[in-house]
Amino acid sequence: MFVKRAIYKPLGLVLLGVGMAGILLPVLPSTPFVLLAAWCFARSSERWHRRLLESELFGPIIRNWEENRCVSRRTKRVALASMALAGTASIVFAIDDPWLKIATGCLLLLGAGTLLSLKTCAECEDARTDEST
Repeated sequence: MFVKRAIYKPLGLVLLGVGMAGILLPVLPSTPFVLLAAWCFARSSERWHRRLLESELFGPIIRNWEENRCVSRRTKRVALASMALAGTASIVFAIDDPWLKIATGCLLLLGAGTLLSLKTCAECEDARTDEST
């Protein structure tokens, strides 16, 4: 048990920090890192895992993943839109070096591809269909 706490808890904290940085940094998706942090905390710290589950920002994403292994359509849209807007702005306005522009574009594509490769929750689509009827 000590080994799990010694490895998974610090790793969870690092991953959570990277995930939170991903909220502000356009090239870095936050969802995969937050999900990995929740996985680490589930194995090392019930208190930290519960805090993440109770979070208004991360709780629904983590519950969807833990219960259904999926990410909501809304989460994907918000993440992709913010990556596209902030990433494009960074490439156009903040970066002068052409190689850094290419690297940033590649990282944006990698992040978007990772997010798009995650299964989309079916119940979100069902809820939208129910609301429109």
